[in-house]
Amino acid sequence: MGKAVLIGAGPGAADLITVRGARILSQASVVLYDALVGQEILDLCPNAIKIPVGKRFGQRSTAQAAINVQLVELARNHPLVVRLKGGDPMLFGRADEELASLEQAGIEVEVVPGISTAFAAAAATLQPLTKRGYARSVAFFTSSSAPDLPDTTQLPDSDTLVQYMGGQKALQTADLLLAQGRSADLPVLVVENCSLPNERIWRMTLADLKLGLPECSGPVLVMIGEAFAARPHPSLPV
Repeated sequence: MGKAVLIGAGPGAADLITVRGARILSQASVVLYDALVGQEILDLCPNAIKIPVGKRFGQRSTAQAAINVQLVELARNHPLVVRLKGGDPMLFGRADEELASLEQAGIEVEVVPGISTAFAAAAATLQPLTKRGYARSVAFFTSSSAPDLPDTTQLPDSDTLVQYMGGQKALQTADLLLAQGRSADLPVLVVENCSLPNERIWRMTLADLKLGLPECSGPVLVMIGEAFAARPHPSLPV
């Protein structure tokens, strides 16, 4: 029986994966990878069997239950199986279900963290998630839920809000925040394809967000809060 490792690939750029993650990838026998993992990262495991098991909103994808079974079966027959996930495995990565399946099967398992997209987006926009005197709390959330559960209409109570997979739900988020009494001028940053060559950044307000986002084809992160008020600096994205 082999070992399974859940590795965070980071936000997208190949050189943002951790040194440990890259080292284990290079030793892997089999790699099950997400849809958002790029070819440059897959090149770090040239000798591994590579199996796509990605999920994209509104697209045909591998069921989570099937991934759980596949992980267990592969780990029973290969020395090192990697489950490669975008961002960090422990944040919106369904790691709990995969860990439970592996643990119940008696398979040794390890988790290697990755740079979450929120931190990469803050770096890309040169806008910290916290700001002294304005923002001392941060909440990460997604409006998506399990297929058998309704989408949530509740938002966390926090100075800074970061919505993962926000492209389809950003307008709903703006409506909810405005209904709660948040200012229409509240700063918003939207980042598509964070850390990749085709990254795009938009600076707007909550009122702008309510009107909709530009057409996006890649993953979208929406960051909302006073911490994102523009600073007068020539290198800041406009």
